[in-house]
Amino acid sequence: MRFTEMDLFGVYVAPVSLMLIAAWMVTMGLRWIAARFGLMRHLWHPALFIFAFYVVVLSSIVLVAAR
Repeated sequence: MRFTEMDLFGVYVAPVSLMLIAAWMVTMGLRWIAARFGLMRHLWHPALFIFAFYVVVLSSIVLVAAR
């Protein structure tokens, strides 16, 4: 896949920005599941963990898209 701009309703959007949004939605979904089952209270620094998990999800999406 080439990382070129995509036309989204007449507006050119960088594919990385769409990947950022997708990674955010996946992270928030998994965060909700973790909070629902009480896993978040076992973390030392929940905000740092969520940020690190977001970076991992975003990296995974970019690597999959680059293939």
